[in-house]
Amino acid sequence: MVFDLAFIWAILIATAILLYVVLDGFDLGVGILFPLFPAKEDRDVMMNTIAPVWDGNETWLILGGGGLFAAFPLAYATLMPAFYAPIIAMLLGLIFRGVAFEYVARAHPKDRRWWEWSFAAGSTIAAFCQGMMLGAFIQGINVTGRNYSGGWFDWFTPFTATVGLGVVAAYALLGLCWLIMKTTDELQYDLYRIAMPIASIVFSFVAVVSLWTPFLDTDIAERWFSWPNIALVAPVPILVFACWLLLFTSIKARHEYYPFLATIGLFILSYVGFAISMFPYIVPRHFTIWEAANPPESLAFLLYGTLALLPVILGYTAYVYWVFRGKVKPGDGYH
Repeated sequence: MVFDLAFIWAILIATAILLYVVLDGFDLGVGILFPLFPAKEDRDVMMNTIAPVWDGNETWLILGGGGLFAAFPLAYATLMPAFYAPIIAMLLGLIFRGVAFEYVARAHPKDRRWWEWSFAAGSTIAAFCQGMMLGAFIQGINVTGRNYSGGWFDWFTPFTATVGLGVVAAYALLGLCWLIMKTTDELQYDLYRIAMPIASIVFSFVAVVSLWTPFLDTDIAERWFSWPNIALVAPVPILVFACWLLLFTSIKARHEYYPFLATIGLFILSYVGFAISMFPYIVPRHFTIWEAANPPESLAFLLYGTLALLPVILGYTAYVYWVFRGKVKPGDGYH
């Protein structure tokens, strides 16, 4: 492994994507949970918990996508044609969600339910498409030379659909744990009531995808099950089990913060497992990060600007979360 500009950029993009998944994941999860809470008062509280932060959370998606285009143009040019359909559907879902978010509070009462359903549908579609793309990336794409050579629907397989549904369930769990942390009284009680079933569903998806993935490629299986690799990667599944144990016990004990922290831990460890399976490929089994990277001079120039902007992004993100910390109660609002 070479620690150079290409590797630094790969770490930056991977970190941006992880931050997007965790931060935008919980507010997408709030939208996914919307149909389970039909009362207007509950939905108002749910939306008010994410109102100050939801649009800022998407900053990391822009940084991840823009960074891929700028630092690894070959990977961008290869992956984009493979994922055109789910990317377009994801963006439409995010747009629908954003528009619905602004209109729910302003719509005429008889029209409000359509915007609420748009908010839920946009959140669910965006989450499902992200999962489909993740599954398609893991299973690999067809490349001839330096170009994508697969079909329009190669991204749609039983494996990718399973990963897509798993991501929807995982975002719902993350959003649920966020809401437990931010709400009180009867709404919080209802969230605890459905927390264990949703956590069990996510656990099932994680187990199925984890067992299925090594069968997709012998290289992935070797990384996880050959010696001495199995000893080196063993801490990951052990920590995953510890996070699941913390999640289930904290839900049962009605803790407010531990479920959210445990779920974030599961997301981070799943991401680490994904990196173990894929590294150093940025286009699976075709191009490594070094083969797809821009020249060092371009990477250095881009890095200077990024390092200047990152503290600003991190600073205002932390500030917003600090200002709007604490519980959200019925009647509270954000304007």
